[in-house]
Amino acid sequence: MGDDFYALEEKDGIRCTWKNWPNSKTIATRNVIPIVVLYTPRKSIERLTLVEYEPVFCSKCRCALNPFTSVDYISKAWLCSICLNRNIFPQVYKNYISETNLPSELTPQCSTMEYILPHQVSSPPIFMLVVDTCCSKPELESLKLSLLQVLNTLPSDVLVGLISIGKNALVYNLGWMEGTRSFSFKGDKRYNTQEVKDRLGILNARGPIPDEKRVVVPLGDCEFAITIAIQELKRDPWPVAAGTRALRCTGTALSLAINSLEILHPNQGSRILVFSGGACTMGPGTIVSPDLDEPIRTYFDIKNDTAKYVKTAKQFYDELASQAGNNGHVIDIFSCSIDQIGLMEMRALSEKTGGYIVFSDSFETDVFKKSLQSMFNREETGALKMGFNANIQVFCSPDLKLSAVLGPGNSLSKRPPENNSDPNKRTYLASIDFNTTLAYYWDLAGNELERGRKYEVIQFQTNYQHSSGRLRMRVTTVKFPVADPHVMSHFISGFDQETSAVAVARWAVHKSEVEPTKEVIAWIDRTLVRLIKMFAVYQANAIHTFQLCREFSLFPQFMFYLRRSQLLQTFNVSPDESAYYQTIMQRENVINSLLMIQPALLSYSFDSPQAQPVLLDIASLKSDVILLLDTFFTVLIWHGETIASWKKQGYQEKEEYENFKTLLELPVEDALSIVQDRFPVPRFIETEHGKGHERVLKAKVNPSGGVESGNYFSEAVSLKVFTDSLVQYVIKP
Repeated sequence: MGDDFYALEEKDGIRCTWKNWPNSKTIATRNVIPIVVLYTPRKSIERLTLVEYEPVFCSKCRCALNPFTSVDYISKAWLCSICLNRNIFPQVYKNYISETNLPSELTPQCSTMEYILPHQVSSPPIFMLVVDTCCSKPELESLKLSLLQVLNTLPSDVLVGLISIGKNALVYNLGWMEGTRSFSFKGDKRYNTQEVKDRLGILNARGPIPDEKRVVVPLGDCEFAITIAIQELKRDPWPVAAGTRALRCTGTALSLAINSLEILHPNQGSRILVFSGGACTMGPGTIVSPDLDEPIRTYFDIKNDTAKYVKTAKQFYDELASQAGNNGHVIDIFSCSIDQIGLMEMRALSEKTGGYIVFSDSFETDVFKKSLQSMFNREETGALKMGFNANIQVFCSPDLKLSAVLGPGNSLSKRPPENNSDPNKRTYLASIDFNTTLAYYWDLAGNELERGRKYEVIQFQTNYQHSSGRLRMRVTTVKFPVADPHVMSHFISGFDQETSAVAVARWAVHKSEVEPTKEVIAWIDRTLVRLIKMFAVYQANAIHTFQLCREFSLFPQFMFYLRRSQLLQTFNVSPDESAYYQTIMQRENVINSLLMIQPALLSYSFDSPQAQPVLLDIASLKSDVILLLDTFFTVLIWHGETIASWKKQGYQEKEEYENFKTLLELPVEDALSIVQDRFPVPRFIETEHGKGHERVLKAKVNPSGGVESGNYFSEAVSLKVFTDSLVQYVIKP
């Protein structure tokens, strides 16, 4: 993998499937893998230029001034790199600009820079807590403790609100300082905006109501009130009969939260944090009935159209997601239950707003507790690591066409202007963080004679609300050279197989939402065969002549692991689990996404003082090694049979075996480092040869055959069989 791929990512937050672009749609189709740009709009860049003034825009297409702009220093004018329109510099630039005195925007190192927009100050962010009180008493107590810990870390100027979920939904009046007061709403009813206004008394004909009736209040003004309200939360008092589920009105509570924020703070950075310990069993958004004899839907039920709540619930949550997203409000879901809560139906709440999903068995697990804490981590400046109410506007060369955007948020395309640069194509996100990554799929228009450009230019303009309250714009401009279609080496050297694997995986996940898994896997196989057939060197029907260059050498194994990954396979995976894996996949950067496709496996042994990457193969499970498996969602440490035996005998506690103690500690330190730096926090498992959790490791490795510590039997196809079959298909005339 060329270093320039990583350099572009570090400098601009950009990865692309091809470094050198085709010069026509025909060539682009021939290359099989489409042109896909993966962009991380808030990537942490070491030397990011931060200025406090407005960008200079093209008067025709609104592209911002950038290093690829042509400048006429005599007439003080610049030529737009997108639409080639001639623009005159503002007077403040005319006074000093010269070939030796350039503004930041025109320097090569500032292809990405961020503007703090002056005279545009927004309000502090809002956090609305929606808390499930139908879970058990220990679960609720653990949840309450976590919430209070988070509140203690928040800045005093943020606004907060509280809603509880039970048979009824309670909206707490945090502006009432003389005790705990709340408004009760029936859980089996959906309330419209006007009804919420009337019930809460938020607004009336004479304007805002007195302060004591506010439901969203600055934390500094209500810290005591919200602390007492959370401490006094009790398990929902409504009795639960034997053989029934708790009555839980999650849909109604969510609707109240969204409507309240829409009335009080439209288009202001807000997060609705939903803490759910079970499925919605009543009212709008019902996932399953209260009757325990009726199990929650499975893939079999969905396939046979016998899951009676799925369509109406999905439609309801889709509508809520659109409503929240249109107001710049993000919805985070903390699903903490052994059983499913309905993430499959609710996934749009996260996908359309850029919200998080945290998936765990309990509110008492480290996965939940540490994820909630790390969600509110701070930057070096003390600001929260969150971007609110964002929209990304895309500008491109006239002969480029944006065909699709995959990732969190809502896409809105207006009619493109005559110059075809389509500056009205936007992606709206209610939230972006340092890892939020969107995949832009491009088409080429016209033929070679019509396209005379030597490079293509794309500019991303990301407007968002910083957690400090200030509005910012990050501008990233990149250009890609157009390759000579007759020189195949130009395309080969510019192929980024890691990004291409992620681009294929995202599209496969997108297809799997409406197509059967078998058809999606067949599409992956066809894509792989066509690509290798195009770029491999071979003679028809002669296996020994087959050669695949290093730029493509890893791509087949990426596809092998993608086909059998939990992103696509549904065997022994619930609909909620699949929704969780797929939603995370569609928002993460290239490196994290690759871990979901092909997990990383590290080996620790006495042969090397450092961890060594090893093949994700059953043959790596040796008796005298320790393995560290990272699947992004799970971090697992496995002890071989000999290592486990020595540990049980206590060799690590003896001075003469200090090196063994060190060997045991190294993978733990590395695992804890991974857990600490990742969000959502992965599940951490320690196991050994022959123990139950060993199945997690064996489910991920390539089933190549027997292992040193025992036989391993699997009906799954091995990587060698897969690649041999691939070559057979490719060399067919």
